Amino acid sequence: MPAWIDIHTHLNMLEDEPAVSIQKAKDNGVEKLITIGTGPDDHPIVLDLAQKYYPDVFCTLGVHPHDAKDYTQSVREYLLANAVKKEVVAIGEIGLDYYYNNSGQDEQRMVFRDQLKIAKQLGLPVEIHTRDAEEDTISILQEFDGEVTGLIHCFTGTQWLADEALKLGLNISISGVVTFKNANALRDVVKSLPLDRIHVETDSPFLTPVPFRGKKNTSAFVVHTAEKVAELKGVTMDELAKITKENALKMFPKLIWN
Repeated sequence: MPAWIDIHTHLNMLEDEPAVSIQKAKDNGVEKLITIGTGPDDHPIVLDLAQKYYPDVFCTLGVHPHDAKDYTQSVREYLLANAVKKEVVAIGEIGLDYYYNNSGQDEQRMVFRDQLKIAKQLGLPVEIHTRDAEEDTISILQEFDGEVTGLIHCFTGTQWLADEALKLGLNISISGVVTFKNANALRDVVKSLPLDRIHVETDSPFLTPVPFRGKKNTSAFVVHTAEKVAELKGVTMDELAKITKENALKMFPKLIWN
């Protein structure tokens, strides 16, 4: 069975208990999970999960653009103090979201920049969320060109965004959206991506792939996203699993995976 990593899940938001979700993932060949921090309320939870289930589960710590309004000096200090721990493989989920605007756009940009500074300081990659904010996302990332690595998570953007991200040395992570009936434009982008820059993820409990639309997503379903990506790239599942494992180990230096 091919071995997979779900590089972006919200283990604390799933319907099943974490231990059950992890076991279901393993039963489907998903050996590693990265559970994502989104703000002050869940940082201790995701860190505790990563510590409890390490080295099967790792985590990120960061403030999502929705929660930029909650970014304080104490939150910044928490990130600096805790992101150095062995279980924390990236700063994330960070970025810009002009679709919901749950926090002001100026505030989002400030918080995004500051967390990129933290990533640079700590030598960690970033997991980036961007929605309806492509130009500002790239503009800010250009300020850190050559200084911060990372990926665009749950990529649903334009070919321009993919091309610009790749120019900056960023990778692209594909979610279950690629299986959706109306995702032809995204499938075209995936066809254009270099294999050594691709990841797969669930973003569970969100964005459940076909054939499980209507159910809550879980890390076990990452294989269905992988099937579509493998089809689009003209490779076998074994080949894609090997490639995405290598990509993950390069992207996340603190990841342990024999």
